[in-house]
Amino acid sequence: MAIRKNAPMGFVDMALEDFGSSRTAKLLNKLDDATPWDTLARPITQLPEYKDHGAGRPPWEPTMMLKAMMLAKWFNLSDPGLEEELKDRISFRKFVGLSFTDATPDETTFVKFRKRLREARLDEYLFQSVVKHLDSQGFLVREGTMVDATIIEQSKGSKNDDGESTRDEDASFTKKHGKTYHGYKAHIACDLSGVMADYKVTTAKVHDSKCIDELVEDEKVAVLADSAYSSKDRREKLRKREVIDGIVYKRTRGQAELYDWQERWNGLVSKVRSKVEHPFAMLKHQLGYRKVRYRGLERNAFDVCLMLMACNLKRSLFLNEQAKAIGMDPVPKRV
Repeated sequence: MAIRKNAPMGFVDMALEDFGSSRTAKLLNKLDDATPWDTLARPITQLPEYKDHGAGRPPWEPTMMLKAMMLAKWFNLSDPGLEEELKDRISFRKFVGLSFTDATPDETTFVKFRKRLREARLDEYLFQSVVKHLDSQGFLVREGTMVDATIIEQSKGSKNDDGESTRDEDASFTKKHGKTYHGYKAHIACDLSGVMADYKVTTAKVHDSKCIDELVEDEKVAVLADSAYSSKDRREKLRKREVIDGIVYKRTRGQAELYDWQERWNGLVSKVRSKVEHPFAMLKHQLGYRKVRYRGLERNAFDVCLMLMACNLKRSLFLNEQAKAIGMDPVPKRV
């Protein structure tokens, strides 16, 4: 198997060792330790272009490319922006393993690499590998699943000179709180720790409740969700499975107001369920993922996968700091 080799670090790299943002470098060192790169890269090395690339130039090393993909998500970079930052930022080059004299992958390389992973259907493997790694580190509490969904907008498009619309055909319209949105919807199943354990991506018009049953089918303790997921049939199925029904109650037909016990139960559930907003806040405010970057459900679903992986890995840093703050041993560095 032939893989492009990066140049060893030389005199220039040693001379620039202390340059660059120390704050960014510290963050990237923590994220590097938190990520199971070898596990993520393993199936990529088995793809045809890595086993037999033919007479062309060898492909870029998989771990380096995965690190570049995660950099793009952690710092909200487009493919051209990622290429530019890798050329310009010393801390970024160190993180991915590029020496000062190495060539830099261009934006087309990133596009082709992501397409190859998507075509190989590696999104589920990559996402679940991160979840399993964080679980093995003790970050997941496994005492219930919180479910929610968020809209990720897509441009509504415009008309070309020939009258054809540029609108993304896979995206759709929906209304929320009286406001119209156009795009896609990410449905997530979140552990009580704030780590996202599963997800589904649909077009925006798909109702939130359409994905919950699949997302919680293996849950054995409790399911927590807002009133949009309320269903008599769903509640009965949870009770039969002896799973705590933590779905917020809403008034049924002919019911003027909620019973007192429903109000109290809703209050208890809401205090816990509100934690599901934390990953959404990170996704949209810290990582800047408010609008999709691509056209089509398949491309955007893969991009959501990468975004949620990036969120989970950053969340693990916070959980590690929490553990240290209360006197628990921090999670050991990745070996």
